[in-house]
Amino acid sequence: MSFEKDQVVTFHYSVMNADKKVVDSSRSGEPLAFLAGRNQVLPKVEETLDSMLFNTQKTITLTPKDAYGEYDEAHIQQASRSNFPEDTQLEVGMEFWADMEGGGHMPFVIKALEGDQVTIDFNHPLAGETLIFDLELIGVREATAEELSHGHVHGAGGHHH
Repeated sequence: MSFEKDQVVTFHYSVMNADKKVVDSSRSGEPLAFLAGRNQVLPKVEETLDSMLFNTQKTITLTPKDAYGEYDEAHIQQASRSNFPEDTQLEVGMEFWADMEGGGHMPFVIKALEGDQVTIDFNHPLAGETLIFDLELIGVREATAEELSHGHVHGAGGHHH
């Protein structure tokens, strides 16, 4: 199967770490759907799906370089407690989104709390890990005009407004 840019690709997946522990999966719910060629899934995942036939499965192993990158200590920063909403009870492990210049958002996790100092980590939670992806191609269809204009898939497996 070969799909074209902006077609909707639907697939099931399971992701395991090197210890074979499942860290994410769509198997108990709806399959994931994305617009092809828009960098909405990892490039090696999209490349593999593009080579598969419908209703077949394939397992691939991605090094950190091809998955979520190496863990980078430079992505750990210190912030003041005053940068967070006053009424929020901060705890280690909480996830937040930082507003970036240009209007984007970047997720981060609280790693430590010490007095007024909050240690935050902008690394992806799976950074530095070799990951095993079990993929199953479910379908490919043409995107609707609305999906193309919004830049993402709507409905099951995609974005819900």
